[in-house]
Amino acid sequence: MTDHYEDEEETRGRVLSNGQVLAYIARLWLRRPFLLSVSAGLMLVAVVFDLMLPTTAGWLLDAVAAPEKDANRAWAAWGWFVGVYVAFIVIRNIAFRFWNPLAARNMRDMTDEAFKKVQSFSADWHADSFAGSTVRKISRAMWGYDSVSDAVILWIGPAMLVLFGLCIQMAFKWPLVGAIALVVVCGYLWANLWLVKAYVRPANLKSNALDSRIGGALADAITSNPTVKSFGAEAREEARFGQITDAWRRAVKITWNRFMDVWIIQNILSVILQAGSTGVLVHLWVQGKATPGDIAFAITAFMLMSGYLRNLGENVRMLQKGLDDTEDVAAFARMEPQVRDRDGAPAFGGGVGEIVFEDVTFRYKSAEAPLYDHFSLRIAPGERVALVGATGAGKSTFVKLVQRLYDLQGGRILIDGQDIADIAQGSLRAAIAVVPQDPALFHRTIAENIAYARPDATVDKVKEAARRARAHDFIERLPKGYDTLVGERGVKLSGGERQRVAIARAFLADAPILVFDEATSSLDVETEREVQAAMEELMVGRTTIVIAHRLSTIRGADRILVFENGRVVEEGRHAELRAKGGAYERLAALTEGSA
Repeated sequence: MTDHYEDEEETRGRVLSNGQVLAYIARLWLRRPFLLSVSAGLMLVAVVFDLMLPTTAGWLLDAVAAPEKDANRAWAAWGWFVGVYVAFIVIRNIAFRFWNPLAARNMRDMTDEAFKKVQSFSADWHADSFAGSTVRKISRAMWGYDSVSDAVILWIGPAMLVLFGLCIQMAFKWPLVGAIALVVVCGYLWANLWLVKAYVRPANLKSNALDSRIGGALADAITSNPTVKSFGAEAREEARFGQITDAWRRAVKITWNRFMDVWIIQNILSVILQAGSTGVLVHLWVQGKATPGDIAFAITAFMLMSGYLRNLGENVRMLQKGLDDTEDVAAFARMEPQVRDRDGAPAFGGGVGEIVFEDVTFRYKSAEAPLYDHFSLRIAPGERVALVGATGAGKSTFVKLVQRLYDLQGGRILIDGQDIADIAQGSLRAAIAVVPQDPALFHRTIAENIAYARPDATVDKVKEAARRARAHDFIERLPKGYDTLVGERGVKLSGGERQRVAIARAFLADAPILVFDEATSSLDVETEREVQAAMEELMVGRTTIVIAHRLSTIRGADRILVFENGRVVEEGRHAELRAKGGAYERLAALTEGSA
C-alpha cells in the first residue's frame, strides 16, 4: 500500500538557508531593542569579568607562592579572585532577567503570527497539508526559536569573546601558547560550523520531516477514530502508525549519531589544546621563564576555555537544531497568501444579495483545462436557486468562487454590484451563511458554536436562533444545556443535532446570502422534516443557493440550474424541467430509481 503521508518538507522543493532563518529570528529580537540591548550589554560585562578570572587566579598563586609571606597581598588577591567570580554570576543572572521576558514575548508573537499566516493560506493549501503536521511545525518552531536565541546571545556570542580574549591575553605573554590556542579555537569553531551544516543538517531535516509526519498521522487517525472503530481497524492503524514512527526512529538515530561524531572531533581538539598549551608552559617553567602564577593562569584559562569550548560545541548543535526546527515557520513568513486582499481593500458594503458571474474563467491548479470557461449567470436578490448535476459538474466550485476561496483566471463576480476581488475576504464571507452537509463544530459549548456567527450576541439571541432552528428543545434536555461541550468537530452530537446547531448559527448570522450544501442528505426522514422546516424559515427574504442530489428537497426552488462540466445545460422550475425530458429528467429518474 502506498504511504500517503507526504509532508511539505518533501514536496515544496525548497529549504531556507541558515542565514535566512537566522535573519527571521533576528527581526524578532529587534522588535524589543531595550530588552535586547540591556541583556546583551550585561552579557558583555559578564564576559569581561570572566576574562579576568585567570589573571586573578595567577595573582593569588603568585601571592601565596612568594618567599615572603604577605598576608595583605594574599587576601587582596583572594578578594579579587572571589569578587570577579561573584560579579560574573550576579551580572549574568541580571541579564537573564531581561532576556526571559524578551524570549517569552517573541515566542508568543512568533506563534501567533504563524497561526495568523496559516489561516490566511488558501483552501488548496490546507487541503494539501495535514493539520497535525502544521500544528507540529508551529509548536516545534516556538522552541526552535528559544534554542537559537539562547545559543547565539547567551552562549555562543559570549563564548567567542571569552575564547578569543584569552587567546589574545596568552599571545601577549607567550606568543607560542597564544598561537596554539588560537589555531585550536579556530579549528574547533570551523569543524563545528561546517560539520554541523554539511554533515548533520541533512539528517536533521529528514528526521524533522518524519516528526511532522508523526503529527499528521496522529491527527488523521485520532480525528477519524469513529471510522477506525466501525471497521475494527485499530490494529491496522497501529501498524501503519508504527511504520511511520519506525522510519522516524531510524532517521533520528542517524541524526544523533552524527551529532556524536562531531562531539568526538570536538573532544580531540580540546585535548590538543590542553596538551599543547600546558606543555609549552611547563617547558617555559623548567627554563625559568614562567612563574607558578603563570602556570595557574594557564591552567585556569585552559579550564575556562575547555568549558566554553564544550558549551560552544553543544550550542552549535543546539543552534543548528533550532534553526531546522524554525525553518518551516520562517518559510511561512516569506509566503504570500494564495488568495490575498488588495491593499486598502474596503469591507463588503452589504445589500440585498444579488450575485452576478460575468465571463468567469476558472481552472483548478491540478487541472489541465478550465472548469468554468467564460461562464456568466445572474441570481436575483431573494431568489432561491438549486444547483444539481453529477459529481464534478461544478456545483460546489460555484459556491467556493462566490466565497472567494479561489481567485479567477478571467472575468469577475459581483455581489450587489461589488467585485468580490476588490473587497476584504473576511467581510465578504461574513455576508454568506453556509450550512454544509456535515457541519464541523468546535470543541466548545453549544452556545459558543451558535454564537460563532456573532460573538457579541446575547444569551437570549442565541436561544432565539436555536428555537428557530428547532434545536432549543434537544439542547435543553442535555445535562448542561447550552453549556454542553460538543467534542472535537461536534462528535458528541448526532448528525441532525449538528445540522440544527449549524442552522441556528446561520439564523444568528442574519446574512443576506445563504448556502445549503447537501444539508439534509445524510439525515433520517423525521429529522429531515425538522431540519427542512428550519431551512424554509431561514430562507425567507434571503438569496439562497441549494446544492442537492436528492431532488425532492428542491421542488420549491424558484430556479433549478443543471450543471454539466462547468456549464448550465438546463434551467427552470421543477415541473418545467421534468416536462422537458432532458438532463434534469434523467437525474430525477436516477434519483427515483435509487430511492
